[in-house]
Order: sequence, then structure tokens, then C-alpha cells
Amino acid sequence: MTKHKLWNTSKLLLKFAITGLALYLVFTKISLNDLKEVFTKSDPLFLFLGFLSFFISVAISAWRLNTFFKGIKLYLPELYNFKLYLLGMFYNISLPGGIGGDGYKIYFLRKKYQIKGRKLLSCIFFDRLSGMWALCLITSVLVIFIPKLEIPNWVPIVTVVVGTIAYYFAMNRFFTDYAYSFAFKHFKALGVQSLQVICAICILYSLHFEGKFSPYLLLFLLSQIVAVIPLSIGGLGAREIVFLYGSDYFHLDSHRAILISLISYFISAIISLIGSYFTLHPKALGEEKLPETDEVDLDD
Repeated sequence: MTKHKLWNTSKLLLKFAITGLALYLVFTKISLNDLKEVFTKSDPLFLFLGFLSFFISVAISAWRLNTFFKGIKLYLPELYNFKLYLLGMFYNISLPGGIGGDGYKIYFLRKKYQIKGRKLLSCIFFDRLSGMWALCLITSVLVIFIPKLEIPNWVPIVTVVVGTIAYYFAMNRFFTDYAYSFAFKHFKALGVQSLQVICAICILYSLHFEGKFSPYLLLFLLSQIVAVIPLSIGGLGAREIVFLYGSDYFHLDSHRAILISLISYFISAIISLIGSYFTLHPKALGEEKLPETDEVDLDD
């Protein structure tokens, strides 16, 4: 086994271990029977609306990434880009310890369009960074509406304003290719994260919740930030830990909190599985054949 394959295998085993440990800690703290009872009484209409809002957020996210591609003179048809985005989501689940969906897309686009992998990687990085900016912005707004945190209102406001200004000038000064349509890209990023918050709200409604939403939504956003750290399988386990200990802090129903996390994860996983269709039918993507994952994994 080469060092490259050994490293990928080690990463995969580590992610499985961390995910397993996190889920073990979660399910030793809550009752599976109570969890099942809460879920079986959920409203399927609101679950569908949550699925729909998440799916639209994925479509906008793909559209946002395509805007970054345009900054490096890579012009992909929107439908083609969306299909490729779904394919990448599928590989993020099926190849969690190896190249992942981003690595696969970089390899595929580099070979097809003869564009440097470094430029494509930068596009994906700044695309994720715009999403993180939107997450932090919405999180800061929620902080204002949660007095229990005892954070003065001026702190999140000043942090967001100063951070956004610094972020904007750094992008325009040092990364001009990726600063293309800065406002439009970040408006899309806000749309993506707002729709995912709506998804969480729909899940809460599906669980017949009628209390204060802001603590649950804050935990949802914090769990999304934690999920970005590639230490577990698609953030599974890590997000549930945030909800578990966050629900203790805010004195929330831990079963409802965990279900928000698990349902949102499974919604994402179901949407990701759509991308598997293109691995079986490349012509639906407009390609005769797609690269094998082993080929991508061994490419430098």
C-alpha cells in the first residue's frame, strides 16, 4: 500500500472512530424509545417543506459556486453545474476518507477544461468561505435575541460589520479573481443559509414545537459550523454533540434537539444520493464516461 493510500485509509478509520464515539456519547444520554416516539408523531407535510427548502438551498449553493468558476473564466451551463454539484455531494458521502466530492470535481474539471487544479481548489475554498460568512452573520443576529448568553448587542454587530469590511477589502486586494461579483455571491450565500434555517424551522414545526425557536436555531447554525471541520463522516456525530450539550445549556428538550440534527442530516443524505444516478448513467450528465475514483485518488 502506498503512503497516499495509507494516509487516506487512516483518515477514514479516524473519521469512523470519531463519528462512532460522538454518536455513542449522544445515545448514552438520550432514550432511543423517546426519540422514536417524537419522530413517529411528526407532521410529514412540514418534513416535506423542510426537504424542499433544503433542496432549493443546494440549487442556490451550486449556482453560487458557478459564479466563482466564472471568475476564473470557467463557464459551465447552470444545469450541468448543478448535476456535477450533486455528483460531488454523493462522493462526499461515499468517499468520506479519500478524495471526497470536492477532490473529484477538481480532478474532473481540470482534465476536461485544462484549468489548473489550484485555481479550482481556490474557487471551492472561497465558495465555502462565503458560506461561512453567511453562517456567522445569521448566527450573530440570533445571538442578539438570546439574552441568556449575556452578550452585549454591540458585540455581534461590531464583529459582523468589522469582519465583513475586512473580508471584502482582503478579497478585492489579494484575490481579485475570486472577488468577482462579491455582493451577488454573498447574497446567494445568505440565501443558502437562510433556506437551511427555514428547513430547521420546518423540522421544529413537524415536531409540533410551539415554544421559542431561537435557541434551537442557534444550535443548528453552530452545528453547521462544526460540521465544516472534517473530523467525522459528513459532520454526523459532531453536530449531534453540539445539540446534546447545547440543549443542556439552554434547558431544551434533548430529544427534539437531536432529531433536528438527525433529520437535517438525512435530508442532506437523501439529496446527495441523487448524485449517484450520474455514476451509473454518465450520459445524463452529458459525458460518455466518468473517471474512476481510483484514478482520481492516485492522481497528483
